[in-house]
Amino acid sequence: MTTPNRILATHVGSLVRPPKLVEFFRAIEDDKPYDEAAYETCLAKSVAEIVRQQAEAGIDIVSDGEFSKGVNWAFYIHKRLKGISVRPVTAEEARDPLASMGGGQDRVAFPEFYAQYDQASGLGKRLGRRIIVNGPLSYAGQSQIARDLKNLKAAAARSNVQAFLPVVAPASALPGAKNEHYPDERSYLFALADALHEEYKAIVDAGLYVQIDDAFLPYMYERLVPPRTLAEYKSWAQVRIDALNHALRGIPEERSRYHICWGSWNGPHAFDVPLKDIVDLLLQVKVGAYSVEQANPRHEHEWAVWQTVKLPPGKKLIPGVISHATNIVEHPELVAQRLVRLARIVGRENVLGGTDCGFAQSPFAQRVHPSIMWAKLRSLSEGARLATAELWGKHRAA
Repeated sequence: MTTPNRILATHVGSLVRPPKLVEFFRAIEDDKPYDEAAYETCLAKSVAEIVRQQAEAGIDIVSDGEFSKGVNWAFYIHKRLKGISVRPVTAEEARDPLASMGGGQDRVAFPEFYAQYDQASGLGKRLGRRIIVNGPLSYAGQSQIARDLKNLKAAAARSNVQAFLPVVAPASALPGAKNEHYPDERSYLFALADALHEEYKAIVDAGLYVQIDDAFLPYMYERLVPPRTLAEYKSWAQVRIDALNHALRGIPEERSRYHICWGSWNGPHAFDVPLKDIVDLLLQVKVGAYSVEQANPRHEHEWAVWQTVKLPPGKKLIPGVISHATNIVEHPELVAQRLVRLARIVGRENVLGGTDCGFAQSPFAQRVHPSIMWAKLRSLSEGARLATAELWGKHRAA
């Protein structure tokens, strides 16, 4: 991923969906009939519009807003894989952190908050399912990814911007899945990686950047520890990092980026694993750039990790310098301070301005109002210009 002599602005990918598109997603999630041709037309128009708006806001490397993902940033892949089935989670499985997709120490500590939060977001409906791997895994999303690439490439060309497409990592694609086909967990995860590789390759072959999203990798810490230890959690995570690198084989590092967060939701996050404890896992991933939360009050202090951890040569950081989880619009000077602070540690040419996570984890769970989202993205691009002026001189920020 090459950058000019300035700080580029990008983000994690997910943006608030337009109401007309959400209507289709409601019907799709509830398994109700809908006009498929009208949906495809609406999707293409929505992607074109969201790309235009990102360019107008000053974003240099844009996404399709994750509009192509349907009802979830990760579980979209369930309709693009062969070899799986879905059934309701049992009561016993719901109590098992390796079988359910919910739970965690945050929910134990703050049950009253989450009772209200889940009702408002509708998240419970999507967490009450379990994936069963009951056959050989293979990729079956060729037509969908071709459509997604066509829509995004056309929109980016019209707006004359670079573009990336977010996709899911092995650790986040089938969380809590029950393996009934493969002889062991590693075999299952590497078969999943083989399937995901096809989607990753299609994106870079189309001339776009691929971003691998992996919220479940850090999030599983608070679900597993305790009773497990940090070392046991990292062993669990290591095989998933190995599977991800298998999926990334042959993908040019300069065309790829890896995003982690601690689950995205705007809750307490009082039990998140510290970045310092997983940064070694992060830097094992064979991509050109790492996108990490750094703007919210739980993780902003972790910029200091980079004072002692050396960023490998040729790698770049995309720190979150605006938060997706609060309606407060960050001042551009604060954005610039965050960027300059990190650039002075790892090198100005190795930093891009980003967001902590997506502004809408699904079409039905937007984190901020759309008007505030755009104000934040404009603040991000303005802050990147201010940082450029300080790091390179005022003429570079013009």
